[in-house]
Amino acid sequence: MQRRQLLHAGLAGAVPALPVAGQAAVPRTLRLCFTAAESGFDPAQISDSSSLRVIAHIFEAPLTYDHLARPAKLVPLTAAALPEVSADFRHFVFTIRPGIFFSDDPVFGGRPRELVAADYVYTIKRFYDPQVRTENLYQFENAKILGLSELRQRVLKSRTPFPYDTEVEGLRTLDRHRFEVRLAAPAPRFLALFATTQLTGALAREVVEGYPDPMAHPIGTGPFRLVQWRRSSRIVLERHPRYREHLYSAEPPEGDADAQAVAASLRGQRLPLLDRVEIDIVEEAQPRWLAFLGGQHDMLTLPVEFGLQAMPAGRLAPYLAQRGITAHRTLAAATAHTYFNFDDPVVGGYGPDQVALRRAIALAWDSALEINLVQQGQAVPAQSMIPPHCYGYDATLRTDMDSPDPVRAMALLDISGYAGRDSEGFRTRPDGSPLTLRFAFSTNQRARRQSELWNKRLRAVGLRVQIETAPFAELIKRSLAGRLMIWGYIWFAGNADGDFFLGMAYGPNGGQSNDARFRLPAFDRLYEQQRVLPDGPERLALMHDATRLMLAHVPYIPQSHPIVTDLMHAHVRGHRRHPFVNDWWRFTSVSAG
Repeated sequence: MQRRQLLHAGLAGAVPALPVAGQAAVPRTLRLCFTAAESGFDPAQISDSSSLRVIAHIFEAPLTYDHLARPAKLVPLTAAALPEVSADFRHFVFTIRPGIFFSDDPVFGGRPRELVAADYVYTIKRFYDPQVRTENLYQFENAKILGLSELRQRVLKSRTPFPYDTEVEGLRTLDRHRFEVRLAAPAPRFLALFATTQLTGALAREVVEGYPDPMAHPIGTGPFRLVQWRRSSRIVLERHPRYREHLYSAEPPEGDADAQAVAASLRGQRLPLLDRVEIDIVEEAQPRWLAFLGGQHDMLTLPVEFGLQAMPAGRLAPYLAQRGITAHRTLAAATAHTYFNFDDPVVGGYGPDQVALRRAIALAWDSALEINLVQQGQAVPAQSMIPPHCYGYDATLRTDMDSPDPVRAMALLDISGYAGRDSEGFRTRPDGSPLTLRFAFSTNQRARRQSELWNKRLRAVGLRVQIETAPFAELIKRSLAGRLMIWGYIWFAGNADGDFFLGMAYGPNGGQSNDARFRLPAFDRLYEQQRVLPDGPERLALMHDATRLMLAHVPYIPQSHPIVTDLMHAHVRGHRRHPFVNDWWRFTSVSAG
């Protein structure tokens, strides 16, 4: 869920010396861990960060982002070049590079299976198949691909299988390696969908139809393939033997010495630089920390629980530096938030008393306190949902989201109908009925500390809190079904535009990215207007107006933007996290020995 610097100077070569003749080569293996279990590996059906990170190395979209360029820059991946785009941003033609092959699999009958344009057409159509459980259909439907939504509605009405072979005007193959997309309305940023593995990572139809559970059989064209999977425990990837020649190139920003060093050390080398990636699932922070210090893992995303111990004042602790450990620290394009389910009669709704309750909860909360106590300084307070690095982010914006005020919160509750108290001293609803706020949290230690802080802050203004806990994957299911009242997590940006975070409040996205199920016609109009405009002052003004409406009605409480620190032992080379794509391992290597 979503989902995301290098301090050493002078990088050595990323590829170890060749083995002596007669000796078996030692696989270049990167060992690391995830903080939460994966849900599976079917791109259309997943949204958790663990699964997304794995599929980013198995499947490939036509486009990607330059590894080092800042601001982010789109470049071809499986495409032969950037696509042809019409002047009105409604017609797009993609040409796929010949000679790219899927990983070998028995479903292909023992023959190499080339990637072709029809694979991308099929991949997109799967999102419209009612049998595919996805929360990302809206990303294509909002773009208004001609004919596909109508085809889906016919299938829903007739209750027949989705006709994948039926051609529609908006999505067609032109020949073996070219396909086109036509839209009903301009979409100036439509290409970003084709740099997102989750949306356009190519699947082979034979694989999906040949296996009963596509979540367990990811066969793609990417640099790695899945060779071992113990659910919620261990994932092992190995180099795709048939992976094409893909040589490293990047455009590091001027003045960034670290990025320049990374580019110089890797330039011209064949990707991926690793033979094997071994991933353990370790949910609790202390075992992850100890495993890294003990050399069981080569890399670690620093647990916030050890932020002050490892990065005091934002600098690597001397005892770690003396061991050759290095750090790559970045402010993520992500927002930690809490949402309210607007279908819930207690916290949802658009009336003055309902808005007042949510605003009072936001005023009672203290993001800076959470950053200090729970995240140990590994974040910065958020003013709105749009995160840094994304178009539409306003670094000058200051809101009540960064100004806790329990006194104002209590006064707002008192004058909005919540002055009554029950026998235990907790506030009641305006009609006198009990008022209980049901917060959902995952089961790890950090979530427990967050729940304690929420409970303390809200009890102080007279609000009763009930805590519900479940594994993260289970909470996702409940959220999509609309069965949670209040929940919070982190959304990592999938591309360089703030549209996604505004789309979290767009009415038609309810039950997908719009977890709050917020529906406000005035907001929807602003959202639709900004979508069709090119970047510029007019669009920015609409985005800022939409942001203000979100802040006024409080479907979400934006809390913080995380600072992500990757720690690496000395033998790890070339790693640099990109804000919008997850395929970092193809650029990472380990030295011999």
